[in-house]
Amino acid sequence: MSETNSAAAEPVAPHRYTAAMAADIEARWQDFWDAEGTYEAPNPTGDLAGDPELVAKPKKFIMDMFPYPSGTGLHVGHPLGYIATDVFARHRRMTGHNVLHTLGFDAFGLPAEQHAVATGTHPRVSTEAAMDNMKVQLRRLGLGHDKRRSVATIDPDYYKWTQWIFVQIFNSWYDKDADKARPIETLVAQFESGQRPTPDGRPWSALNAAERADVLGEYRLAYASDAPVNWAPGLGTVLANEEVTADGRSERGNFPVFKAKLRQWNMRITAYADRLLNDLDALDWPEAIKLQQRNWIGRSEGARVDFPVHVGDDGHMDAITVFTTRQDTLFGATYMVLAPEHDLVEKIVPAAWPEGTHDVWTGGHATPAEAVDAYRKQAASKSDVERQAEAKDKTGVFTGAYATNPVSGDRVPVFIADYVLMGYGTGAIMAVPAHDSRDFAFARAFELPMRCVVEPSDGRSTDPAEWDDAFASYDARLINSTGEDISLDGLGVSEAKARITEWLAARGIGEGTVNFRLRDWLFSRQRYWGEPFPIVYDEDGTAHALPESMLPLELPEVDDYSPRTFDPDDADTQPETPLSRNADWVDVELDLGQGEGVKRYRRETNTMPNWAGSCWYELRYLDPHNSEKLVDPAIEQYWMGPREGKPHGGVDLYVGGAEHAVLHLLYARFWSKVLFDLGHISSVEPFHRLYNQGMIQAFVYRDSRGIAVPAAEVEERDGAYWYQGAKVSRVLGKMGKSLKNAVTPDEICAEYGADTLRLYEMAMGPLDVSRPWDTRAVVGQYRLLQRLWRNVVDETTGEATVVDTAEADIDEDTLRALHKAIDGVSQDMAGLRFNTAIAKVTELNNHLTKTDGPVPRSVAERLVLLIAPLAPHIAEELWRRLGHSDSVVHQDFPVADPAYVVDESVTCVVQIKGKVKARLEVSPSISDEELEALALGDAAVVAALGGGGIRKVIVRAPKLVNIVPA
Repeated sequence: MSETNSAAAEPVAPHRYTAAMAADIEARWQDFWDAEGTYEAPNPTGDLAGDPELVAKPKKFIMDMFPYPSGTGLHVGHPLGYIATDVFARHRRMTGHNVLHTLGFDAFGLPAEQHAVATGTHPRVSTEAAMDNMKVQLRRLGLGHDKRRSVATIDPDYYKWTQWIFVQIFNSWYDKDADKARPIETLVAQFESGQRPTPDGRPWSALNAAERADVLGEYRLAYASDAPVNWAPGLGTVLANEEVTADGRSERGNFPVFKAKLRQWNMRITAYADRLLNDLDALDWPEAIKLQQRNWIGRSEGARVDFPVHVGDDGHMDAITVFTTRQDTLFGATYMVLAPEHDLVEKIVPAAWPEGTHDVWTGGHATPAEAVDAYRKQAASKSDVERQAEAKDKTGVFTGAYATNPVSGDRVPVFIADYVLMGYGTGAIMAVPAHDSRDFAFARAFELPMRCVVEPSDGRSTDPAEWDDAFASYDARLINSTGEDISLDGLGVSEAKARITEWLAARGIGEGTVNFRLRDWLFSRQRYWGEPFPIVYDEDGTAHALPESMLPLELPEVDDYSPRTFDPDDADTQPETPLSRNADWVDVELDLGQGEGVKRYRRETNTMPNWAGSCWYELRYLDPHNSEKLVDPAIEQYWMGPREGKPHGGVDLYVGGAEHAVLHLLYARFWSKVLFDLGHISSVEPFHRLYNQGMIQAFVYRDSRGIAVPAAEVEERDGAYWYQGAKVSRVLGKMGKSLKNAVTPDEICAEYGADTLRLYEMAMGPLDVSRPWDTRAVVGQYRLLQRLWRNVVDETTGEATVVDTAEADIDEDTLRALHKAIDGVSQDMAGLRFNTAIAKVTELNNHLTKTDGPVPRSVAERLVLLIAPLAPHIAEELWRRLGHSDSVVHQDFPVADPAYVVDESVTCVVQIKGKVKARLEVSPSISDEELEALALGDAAVVAALGGGGIRKVIVRAPKLVNIVPA
């Protein structure tokens, strides 16, 4: 940093605002705020009507996305959102709101566990040390958090309730008739009464305990199942779809991810797909985030169709069920494709190739089983994105089985191919190669027949053998679509869809249905450092939830924190969890209060994903010390209940990164809806207003090897960049320790003070836009605070220099500058436009700097109040030096006088034939009629018209008159 920019190099008067003075001021006021409980937000007690004063006061619940306590601490990019919400919260307090603003820690997760594996340090020790360091850094920024409400997901008193919520979800099912979750007991009652038949038709009383558990498992919102999962051998754990990158690698660690079939816990989030989609409309969220959620949920309307298929050699029949949005093209289905992971694959594969099987279908294998096994291994090594890529060469293999097209009766061969995924529809497709490009390419590669059933409208023939690609259209007519008792020929697509859907339903082989891209949420992790599942298994393997009296189930102490990891490229491996090696914890004798006395059980040895604790933390902020309930209903209703303009309730403002669009945000919405359905909360949605802040970027400098070099040691000479005498490249990117370009807030606070850092981060640009960090530019905001200080305080004596002047005696220019600033800053604060708010404060401050004589007290006080949300420490100090004994935090924000906000006059442009002929100074409130008369009477306008007629006069008071001559 150059001498000219260094605070330490500037001449110092005894009471000048310097970095040292800023440090003293900031530390004193931070201590004062803590001691006085300045930021503590009161809760309503008991019935809301019992505290009318609090109820009458508007409230604001303002939140930041949970930070993870990194051992490396904060760099200046991290606090951007925290400072922004703090500024907004401070302004809301000053406008009469009861503001809840606090911050906790999302403290379970992989980094602490990996650190424990490497060092032997317990994850709790390293995590708590990281939290302590971050708390010191955040406190130094002067953030106005209610510290009584801070939580950490690793505290047993917190994750007791995470486990409790899991039990509620486990003990619930989704009642489609009621369109909501209900307790599992209501489902049991339906089975017991016969209202709902069991799957095999036996009475409920005839089922044993294990059979009943299996039936209920098909309905529970939290359930364990054997299903295809994303297995990362290099991490030793499975991952949710959302945790796998587009190139098929783990989001954490960048390890290869494979498809494997394992027994894992899942959340039936798909039951809420429609509600998750529909309720987006009422949320005040960025449209880009809504679109991502809509696309991820992926709703599509179509039909379910069953294709009969032989299973085994005994003639037994099953059905391949497909979902299609083009059921009108059913007559054109000439083959079928299953995802390699489909459950039916192993069942339908015959012992030998059927007579007449094409060589190109077999993949060169002697038997169908060999071909299928080899292809499945090949497909498991590909990511979903790779499998769906529009590759020129389509791959697949014939299963040896044939299905029957239900409308034509034709035998159609059944293949497996990696372009069909279990994650969409049913994991099976009816292939209509004449009218789908991927099916067309596959059919050409495997010499499969094609049938044109949609009449081409582009001049081509109806013989697909002559085509270069498929013909797809929603406007054409159906052809070649007549069966024994149905014909679609001549119908349009919509009419044909309706007719075939009705035909399928009448025969019990299909129905109109809605499909979603969304899959159930994989909820198991093979880790140590996470919430233990409150689940035990009896000797039959049936899962039982622990009663609330046994919560929290705490993590045991272990010697080895690592899951068993494998060669990252070895897909043929199985998870082994750290908890499974702790036999004394795993095998237990318990009385679960079910009337069966003490029995032997085995604990679940997976842990919950790191998303679990952040699915509901907004609720714990409301009532963090409640040991009897998740949250007091009256408190939840007060802070998060539905209001006018907020029909689903939720947090008033939630600020965080856009990267959580389909992870945390989707999961939290799901948990909120379940808790709402079960009557535990009044808010259907967790977050009403969402705001995505941008990113603070920094230049990354790399040497000739591509290695990052310390940014602070790079010199700029003649438009190039040099490090230790060698030229280096520069590119704008992320800020981070590994890139050697991180700047810590501690450095800036030491050099200039926290208020300067706050102002600089807010002044860099619009909050939702990424911006580059420039340490050299920080000094600009430091000088603003120095000028502010000099406008109020004598640098020699330290006394206030303001004068008591009646409002009527203050010059009009100053009053206009003041009230325009108040009006503009008020609007900018409400709109989170903090950069322009600072610009308006700067403009007012500069006006006062140029004014002769001392600043009027009433102007100085309002200037201090304007900057208080942005730079709270210096505002508190100046407020005290102006003679006030109470804190600036809860003072009323200034209100603008409209008379001084409106300009005395504005310039009106008068045009004739589009050319400016006159400029008039007029009142901002002038009417159209007055302005027209004034313009037509202006000497320059009269001369320009030259006595000619006027065809039309267009008036846009007060700034424009456009005259059209006759």
